[in-house]
Amino acid sequence: MELVLSLGIGILTGSGVWLLLRPRTYQVIIGLALLSYAVNLFIFSMGRLKVDAPPILPGSEEIDPAAFADPVPQALVLTAIVIGFATTALFLVVLLAARGLTGTDHVDGREPER
Repeated sequence: MELVLSLGIGILTGSGVWLLLRPRTYQVIIGLALLSYAVNLFIFSMGRLKVDAPPILPGSEEIDPAAFADPVPQALVLTAIVIGFATTALFLVVLLAARGLTGTDHVDGREPER
């Protein structure tokens, strides 16, 4: 399970960085979104991956913290997803406004010469 998760994080990070280096603003925004997804997965994995573990503590028994998943990274990732969605929407509105003003969607504001 850890190998699949680490490969997924690596692929998302690599794809995000590759898209960040592209010349068009839409590709840069998608690259930022992919990087944020990779960071969210990384933070989520720091809370220990537990399969078939109970989400709440049992009655008055002795509590072993290693048997439960940490809820703090889950809460942080949930908050980051909401903030990332709002930020991506804002970036897309700015992209559309810049495209309308300049007539191009290149990062530097002009089409390459051919």
